[in-house]
Amino acid sequence: MEKNIEVSLLLDFYGELLKPSGREATYLYYNDDLSLSEIAEEMGITRQGVRDSIVRTERQLFSFEEKLGLLSRFRELEAGLDDIAQTARTIAAQSDNNELTSLAQSIIRRVGELKDNE
Repeated sequence: MEKNIEVSLLLDFYGELLKPSGREATYLYYNDDLSLSEIAEEMGITRQGVRDSIVRTERQLFSFEEKLGLLSRFRELEAGLDDIAQTARTIAAQSDNNELTSLAQSIIRRVGELKDNE
């Protein structure tokens, strides 16, 4: 299951760098949960051709991530935003200062906005 999520996320980040046929086959397999036979029928190629295309595309996706690290960086930023929001919630909960509480709530709102734009 973890690999499925990883490949699906990598498709989101690097899909436009792939050949359309490989991108489509991999998308149908990982995101639409179609079988190799179903994809082969839809694309008009053999089941083995679909499998080869998906394996090749997976290698490319992991290679792109190894070289560019966009998904890794995204995860780091997301974790950092979560930490910032948690710290701001702690400040807001423990502060007797209305101005400080207001600033902390502003930070929490901004983090939420940034995460909604993902």
